[in-house]
Amino acid sequence: MDQAVPTETKPGVKGISPWHFSILKGVLLFILLLGAVVYLTSRWTYGRGFDKLADQGKVKLELYITYLSGVLEKYESLPELLATDRLLVATLQDPGDYHQVETLNRYLEAINSISDTADIYLMDKNGLTIAASNWKDNNPFIGNNFSYRPYFQEAMKGRLGRYYALGTTSSKRGYYFAFPVRDKIRILGVVAVKVNIDTVERNWAHRDESYLISDPDGVIFITSTPEWRYRTIDPLEPAVQKKIIESKRYPNTRFEALSTDRGVIEKSRQIIRLTPPQESEPKTYLRQFHFMPEAQWNVNILTDIQSLKRDILINNILACSGLFLAFFLLLLFSQRQHRLRELNRIEEAARRNLEEANEQLESRVLDRTRELTETNLLLRKEIADRQKTEIALKKTRSELIHAAKLAALGQMSAGINHEINQPLAAIRSYAENGCQLLDKGRLADTRWNLEQIGELTERMAQIGNQLKLFSRKSSGQMTVVPVHGVMDGTLEILGPAIKKSGVTVQVRIVPEDLRVKANNVLLQQVLVNVISNGIQAMEEGDRKEITIEAKLEAAMVTIVFEDCGAGIPPEHLPHIFEPFYTTKKSGQGLGLGLTISDRILLDMNGKITAVNTRRGARFQITLEKA
Repeated sequence: MDQAVPTETKPGVKGISPWHFSILKGVLLFILLLGAVVYLTSRWTYGRGFDKLADQGKVKLELYITYLSGVLEKYESLPELLATDRLLVATLQDPGDYHQVETLNRYLEAINSISDTADIYLMDKNGLTIAASNWKDNNPFIGNNFSYRPYFQEAMKGRLGRYYALGTTSSKRGYYFAFPVRDKIRILGVVAVKVNIDTVERNWAHRDESYLISDPDGVIFITSTPEWRYRTIDPLEPAVQKKIIESKRYPNTRFEALSTDRGVIEKSRQIIRLTPPQESEPKTYLRQFHFMPEAQWNVNILTDIQSLKRDILINNILACSGLFLAFFLLLLFSQRQHRLRELNRIEEAARRNLEEANEQLESRVLDRTRELTETNLLLRKEIADRQKTEIALKKTRSELIHAAKLAALGQMSAGINHEINQPLAAIRSYAENGCQLLDKGRLADTRWNLEQIGELTERMAQIGNQLKLFSRKSSGQMTVVPVHGVMDGTLEILGPAIKKSGVTVQVRIVPEDLRVKANNVLLQQVLVNVISNGIQAMEEGDRKEITIEAKLEAAMVTIVFEDCGAGIPPEHLPHIFEPFYTTKKSGQGLGLGLTISDRILLDMNGKITAVNTRRGARFQITLEKA
């Protein structure tokens, strides 16, 4: 970072310059300041974040309490209202009246359905249930004695009874309201309403924080974490546990405290540590609670303060980063001042050296620019020459392809001459016969002869058009080419040669409408070359058959040609696509047919390959599907 410069050592400090000694003191001071910043930042972030979590939790706690109060108040007046019904009073006065009890059962069932409660039932003054809304169930309350329930005992004292417990008959959680049924002043029995508050858990289970509701004894009966249900917040005394067991309030309760690591309660909040279900490490929570006097419930919210640790870490990183930045800026400033003294001393010498180097650089730039200009001119000339060569090469290749096409026509000339001479002879014969028939007045026969002459003329015109199409020069432009069409044109051109040689050609195209990306004329020239080679390869054979199959393979189209000739000698197979390489007899070809075909297919993004088979030779052409 520093260059070696002459420095003076500080008196009394051997080997350390004054500037380096001041840096060392600054580093020690920075370390002390860094520790203080981390401590103060952590304290401030924790306090601010803790108050924020506490305020949020207080608002949510009030919201929970309001919601729970609304749920309970909805049903609080229902048992008192039912207690005034004369049907309940009459049933308690005469519980042996079967028809009256059945009518009351149906009435309670209807009220239970309309009010959306869990159960409604009527007990006599001894606690025996004589009518219930669940009278149709497999385990109805009728006949069960609930005198041990605190809500019954409170109602028999003339007050509204409240209680939360598991049903001894249904084993379902519920909150019970009970009210005395009177005949004037005398209490005849108690009507009880059981409210299902499981919806409270379902409605609040998706919250980020954990909540739990405990009874006056501290047993948790509603919570967003099912594993905490029927456990306690604080350890219970044995007498309290015995009372809960005798009341049958929570069967099979373990009475296990959630945590034994708890802080001091301050302003209805407390720091506790406990291990959440399905986790191995304990977490620290802010517990906030509020007592609901009307239900005798303690509503608690547990907020994970893990986010405070993350905020402390982030703020410490930001504070330390700022402190480090300030320290390094100060260090850089000190270093800059230290360097300026040395730079001022060598500035003049550097300026002179720079001027000399600048002059040399300008001279070298001029020389290099001149060299680059000359090289650029040579390169432009070479590019122009190459472009001319490419144009000439393309023209030569086009002429060579056309020449090969005309050469193929020359080789097929004998068969074409035969195909034309035969119709000409027939035309002359039909014309002579027509004259004689006309002299004899046989007009119908004369008309038939003239029709035959017209058909032969049309046949000759088709041969001429196909040869004209094949012999013309191609523009080389790629189009969509139907395989069936180009194959029919090829076989039309080679028809005389195929007929003369006695070769049988079988064509199979799957599917029939198969199309490729190619140039129609050039692709036809390739097919003529390949089929002509197959015809010549079978001249001396007994079996003369060419099989052509076109099919679709993925995004490519393959056209396979198989003949029954002698095949290609293995030593010649690697060279058959080389220019002027031929295995034919002298005068039968120049060895350019397959070379030109290979070049044409490459220009159309295709290729051609050749292999030997047990029957003869096999050529395969691959082109892109249209």
